[in-house]
Amino acid sequence: MNKLAGLAVCASVLLVVSGCASDGTEEIAVSELAEGCTPSGEVVESITVAGDFGQRPEVTFTAPLEVIGTQRAVVIEGDGELVENGDDVVVDYALFNSTTGAEIEDSGYDEFSPTVLRVDTAAPVFLGVSLTTACSSVGSRVVGVIPAAEAFGAEGAPEFGLEPGHGLVFIVDVISIKPPAEPPLDRIEGEASEPGEGFPSIEYAESGEPTVVIPEGEVPAEFALSTVITGTGAEVGAGDIVVVHYHGVNWNTGEVFDSSWSRNEPATFPTGGVIPGFRDGLIGQTVGSRVVIVIPADLGYGPSGGTGDGAIGAEDTIVFVVDILGVQ
Repeated sequence: MNKLAGLAVCASVLLVVSGCASDGTEEIAVSELAEGCTPSGEVVESITVAGDFGQRPEVTFTAPLEVIGTQRAVVIEGDGELVENGDDVVVDYALFNSTTGAEIEDSGYDEFSPTVLRVDTAAPVFLGVSLTTACSSVGSRVVGVIPAAEAFGAEGAPEFGLEPGHGLVFIVDVISIKPPAEPPLDRIEGEASEPGEGFPSIEYAESGEPTVVIPEGEVPAEFALSTVITGTGAEVGAGDIVVVHYHGVNWNTGEVFDSSWSRNEPATFPTGGVIPGFRDGLIGQTVGSRVVIVIPADLGYGPSGGTGDGAIGAEDTIVFVVDILGVQ
């Protein structure tokens, strides 16, 4: 999964976010912040954020930072379109533990960046991220201080270094707003070309399901990509969630190890949540395309020692045929 989405999935479900703080003051209910823009405050204004838009920020603050409700401040004011609730926004970001000051390793500005964030100011989980991003203009860098109740809840997320009660400092660069996604295709149209030298031979059923015939000879050890049908839809980005049909074959054994066609149901996943070779074969392609991807072990399952069921060994090369049906 893309890492921002992965953090959100790990968040505890928040059923109640209002009540009384430890100092006896009344906490701010989510419903009071869901309308309009999130306010600033002394705590968020105490943070220093240096660096240019689009580059990893240099963030300085004195921990712990404690807030009752999310506070938001604009560091760099963009002049683009205003982000509204419900938008899918292309962002880069950095995350810090507001209690300890430590940077969370699963921050952005890396090979998986940028990523896509769905802004939902009524969400029951990971709410502060949306409250920070909403009301920002494209081209802006914004910082938010997010209490535990609007991040991971009372349980925290120890796997990310967030113990119970720890909040977040969230710095986000708003790169663009994605247009509304088109419904995914039912199937790919067009006649597939030959993938070319160094690829297996492939035949296709009426449904599009491929049959891959592995040639005799040396097993390839380099990544290779062939677009056998070029679609005219949206381009797949680094942080996108895609809808695909795929068929995977172990080059070393010739055996099919996974196929969405055999289940008669496309798969949906973020491009950042798959093996690197699969990711690299999708990013930059367009909806409506069919691609053939040859993935050596170092970009596949080799770093993890192969698959747990033994279908793919640590040194095995694999090949995928992928139909890109949609981007969400």
